[in-house]
Amino acid sequence: MTPHIKKKEIKNNWYVINAENAAVGRLAAFISKVLRGKNKATFNPHIDNGDYVVVTNIEKIKFTGKKFANKKYYRHTGHPGGIKISSPLTLSKKNKSQEILKLAVKRMLPGGPLAKKQLTKLKIYYGLSHPHQNQNPKEINFGNLNKKNIVKN
Repeated sequence: MTPHIKKKEIKNNWYVINAENAAVGRLAAFISKVLRGKNKATFNPHIDNGDYVVVTNIEKIKFTGKKFANKKYYRHTGHPGGIKISSPLTLSKKNKSQEILKLAVKRMLPGGPLAKKQLTKLKIYYGLSHPHQNQNPKEINFGNLNKKNIVKN
């Protein structure tokens, strides 16, 4: 049985992941699991028990196959004929590489106010530097977790 923990008993850890050559979907699935707190023994779906995740080198993230050019992201403005389409290629040309990963993680979280709060614990940065050194984040070597996590192009 999962122990029920109180809000003041929750301890949030900080993790750093280098996204260089990482597969987007696999990285997003791993991050969403950590943001929700499913990697902890004290996981409860109605409590924000997740950890903070800092992703660096986001400009070097990779897709497998031809998804970088062919994948489409759809959103609707709410007006008739208001469908907007974008792709990872167009987002990277606009220097919005962080939006690629953020969209993938957002769509792997359940909908609702708790998921929006958990998504704020995701911090994405270009390059290796980030302003969260004071939190003493633990580094996760994502490529060593599974050989399929790294895309070799």
